[in-house]
Amino acid sequence: MDEGQSNLGALIVTIMFAAAFTVPGGSNQDTGLPIFMHDKPFKIFIITYSFSLFSSSTSVLMFLGILTSRDAEEDFLISLPKKMIIGLSTLFFSIATMMMAFSAALLLILRGESWIVAPIIGLAGIPIILFVLMQFHLLVDIVVSTYGPGIFDKKIKPWF
Repeated sequence: MDEGQSNLGALIVTIMFAAAFTVPGGSNQDTGLPIFMHDKPFKIFIITYSFSLFSSSTSVLMFLGILTSRDAEEDFLISLPKKMIIGLSTLFFSIATMMMAFSAALLLILRGESWIVAPIIGLAGIPIILFVLMQFHLLVDIVVSTYGPGIFDKKIKPWF
């Protein structure tokens, strides 16, 4: 496991936690409720923000569970791969939902300025694509080695 995955999850948790107190558009001074509370993009922002916060927290906890576990040798075949699969999957999901929350907030704040919003939302996909390209093979390999045919169950072709 790469230490950077745990750090990335912690960074996302921090960003998403701070976003709860700085909602797009601010709050009404009289009621304390968000100004854009009844707009669809704001609802999308809140939902994707929540998913990102919870999934990044899960990811961090899974990676910390791997780092602090006192597993025996047999757990390396069962427990640790499951934790790694959950950690990486929730990290992928948290990155995607974080970018969706960013896009929804941008749509909300810059209404009618599609010439600015569209390219920025397009660029928001770049970090997701790069991270997936770098780490998705690891996730696939772990899933296949954990839930696929084991190294002792494979049918071996004869060499001749």
